[in-house]
Amino acid sequence: MRQIVLDTETTGLDPHQGHRIIEIGCVEVADRSLTGRHYHVYINPEREIDDGAIEVHGITNEFLTDKPVFAEVAEAFFEFIQGAELIIHNAAFDVGFINHEFAMLANNPGVVENHCRIIDTLEMARRKHPGQKNNLDALCKRYGIDNSHRELHGALLDAEILAEVYLAMTGGQTALSLDAGSDNEEGGQVSGLKRLDANRPRLRVIGATDDEQQAHEAILEILDKSAGQALWRQLDG
Repeated sequence: MRQIVLDTETTGLDPHQGHRIIEIGCVEVADRSLTGRHYHVYINPEREIDDGAIEVHGITNEFLTDKPVFAEVAEAFFEFIQGAELIIHNAAFDVGFINHEFAMLANNPGVVENHCRIIDTLEMARRKHPGQKNNLDALCKRYGIDNSHRELHGALLDAEILAEVYLAMTGGQTALSLDAGSDNEEGGQVSGLKRLDANRPRLRVIGATDDEQQAHEAILEILDKSAGQALWRQLDG
């Protein structure tokens, strides 16, 4: 499935109190590497940003005065994420804001959950590391991911870092480099995104030999006799 790592920045903490999205950053992942497709936009929220929020992300009211409103970017954003598996850290927060923005549109596409599968990396981290800090900075430290360039929160930068964290949590790969910069399809500047070669050959899949299959079957028979049907056979069934 096509995967989109997504993050947002907002004017405050609660959309039901009138807070809005001011930045969306997404990077696309396929076959455990970046595809080179990404979406990034700043949005005029048509309201003031809380002082506490500015301290977190550094985005000011003045910076957003000439940016498009959400209704102007909604179609392109929806087309980018539609049908994808969204990977989000603390998904309830971001999805809640996106659904609130969609609900205010004249042509409301409905809730994100009806169009995308959602993976919450915060919930995943809590299951893997119970009782520990599981924010993005803590996970970077735990998995040896360099986030020293992250002085403030930013939707695109956090999406890039989260892509590395997700790959490390789900398979140990931490090879995505954040050294180079390029322009995205919407014309915004993308800092720190190095794409892997899209034309590289696929990884070889090496199957077990007949001798290896027979040895495997012999082990399963031993397990069957000692403890009932082996879990491997149950999964195969």
